[in-house]
Amino acid sequence: MIEAPTGIAVAVEPLVTRVLAPNPSPFTYTGTQTYLVGTTEIAVIDPGPDESVHLEALLAAIAGRPVVAILCTHTHRDHSPAAAPLRAATGAPIIGCAPLTLDDAGPRADAAFDTNYAPDRVLADGESVTGPDWTLTAIATPGHTSNHLAFALPEAGALFTGDHVMGWSTTVVAPPDGDMAAYMASLDKLMARDDRIYYPAHGDPIERPQRFVRGLMGHRKQREGQILRLLREEIGAVPAMVERMYVGLDPRLTGAAGRSVLAHLLDLRARGLVQGEGEAWKLAA
Repeated sequence: MIEAPTGIAVAVEPLVTRVLAPNPSPFTYTGTQTYLVGTTEIAVIDPGPDESVHLEALLAAIAGRPVVAILCTHTHRDHSPAAAPLRAATGAPIIGCAPLTLDDAGPRADAAFDTNYAPDRVLADGESVTGPDWTLTAIATPGHTSNHLAFALPEAGALFTGDHVMGWSTTVVAPPDGDMAAYMASLDKLMARDDRIYYPAHGDPIERPQRFVRGLMGHRKQREGQILRLLREEIGAVPAMVERMYVGLDPRLTGAAGRSVLAHLLDLRARGLVQGEGEAWKLAA
């Protein structure tokens, strides 16, 4: 397990420094990890929540060096809100994912959307930002959110995966914006890469990325199989599925588990394997 001192700059390798935000929870693990990339000129990835103590910790870690870019993987409120005050403090542009706001009052296991996120530049898949000793290339990885990006650092063989691949838990895929088919396609996209290491926004670095991603894909296929078996038993209501599939689940996560099951059902319906909506699902005729 990673050492997780909140607010302390930890050099994880020559080009990468981690600063942990003070927002631990059952949904964020130890908190959001902000990454500083570079030595003489810096990029900041996922500046985190708008907490003054975290902004102070980031500025201390930057230590007066020029900030070339503030990059956000997506716009959940544990990732992007500190971008604006960091831009004000450093003059750096906010670059990365597209803005996305969604009025989503459903049960979540992650933060809601940052409605104030205003990027100076949106990166398309394959576009890059550069500094004297680093390159960060956007890798479109929709699924957790439709606007999610990962950032590849080829100089280190590293990929900053945001919430698409996390080091402590499976990723939340919650409709209406979360999309299981897109999430699986994004995992497949990562399988075709040869990154040496992943740095997620939550949890440990992932040192055998392809093996890890293969496991994530297998887990989702297993969940899909469970759903199809329950439908054969004519169990077609999402809460009943959750009760059977998630034995011993923390009650605080029951609603979010239902969203995950719904994401699978919507994907299965799009593939012609099931039919239904709401709490009435069945195998396709």
